[in-house]
Amino acid sequence: MTSPAPTAPGFALYVHWPFCKAKCPYCDFNSHVRARVEHARWRAALLRELDHFADLTPGRTLTSVFFGGGTPSLMEAETVEAVLKRADERWGLPAGTEVTLEANPTSVEAGKFRAFRAAGVNRVSLGIQALNAADLKFLGREHSAEEALGAIRLARELFPRFSFDLIYARPGQTVSGWQAELTRALEEAVGHLSLYQLTIEEGTKFHTLYSRGELVMPEEELQGELYDATQELLTAAGLPAYEISNHARPGEESRHNLTYWRYGDYVGIGPGAHGRLTLPDAGKVGTNTHRAPEIWLERVEAGGTGAKPFEPIAHEDRLTELLMMGLRLAEGVPLARVEEEAGRHWREVLKLDRIDRLSRHGLLELSPERLRASHEGRTRLNGVLAELV
Repeated sequence: MTSPAPTAPGFALYVHWPFCKAKCPYCDFNSHVRARVEHARWRAALLRELDHFADLTPGRTLTSVFFGGGTPSLMEAETVEAVLKRADERWGLPAGTEVTLEANPTSVEAGKFRAFRAAGVNRVSLGIQALNAADLKFLGREHSAEEALGAIRLARELFPRFSFDLIYARPGQTVSGWQAELTRALEEAVGHLSLYQLTIEEGTKFHTLYSRGELVMPEEELQGELYDATQELLTAAGLPAYEISNHARPGEESRHNLTYWRYGDYVGIGPGAHGRLTLPDAGKVGTNTHRAPEIWLERVEAGGTGAKPFEPIAHEDRLTELLMMGLRLAEGVPLARVEEEAGRHWREVLKLDRIDRLSRHGLLELSPERLRASHEGRTRLNGVLAELV
């Protein structure tokens, strides 16, 4: 079988592990703290739901696998190995396919890296978030800066590829302080960095504190300065932004996340996982599984899946989703993909007058092959999308 083209969307598998040691105050992901987890039971359930979706998508070949969470590094390596083995049996998992596992850099979890590598993981994504003690404590992280740096060095030693995350625009942060921290991070990074501005999400501890006035975020102007400093430093270091919050050397982009942003098909298994699938009899559908771990587990054991009824996605909505995801990328959206998802010629579905107006303001660029947001357009993407969709 031939390899996918460099910009092909791909076909991916996402595996959600919902458990964490503690809930971070900024996190609104589907993560839960449990005193005890029955690993063998969860392993069997993940395999059963994988089989359910594999029955619906025969003949496909995976281009990436991603273990996310929660904290997947709390999984047993046997679970990772079993999932990858079953995925290969059911879909095909060619040698060298990107297999990423998110991990927290505590000493205990970093010690499991060798087992994960032996299980088939070839890329780790480390949740570092900060490189100083005060901000790690503020963000509710359980590791120290020394543990973080140790985990990065172990990842570099054991895995062909790795990435780590940092959060900036934190309360009290200065541009010079962030530049120093980011310079330190670049000494450790190799091919990829994810750099997220801190946002206040409903349902989090930070949202409660923010609502009470007990958490003061940086002013918008300072957030912009921090963003600009980030782009300057990373571009100079050879890791330009290929997506709004993700930076990589050419060829080191996250292949799995590119499947999302290029609006490819992906299977999501585990509690709260969602997916996008193109099915022979149903067209493009959205999939979602029950968020509550115990409910998901019971439903899988009773019926083979914790998925809710699939949601058909009309051509108009497919176009909207394609633009919302694809314009996050520096490469933009191929017009051929617009026609594929919209079911009509791109000139019939794109709002050319609005594209022209946004282009005159330097926010969009339309070529014969693709539509892309400029650097300035990606910093104002919500407003750009509001005009387009």
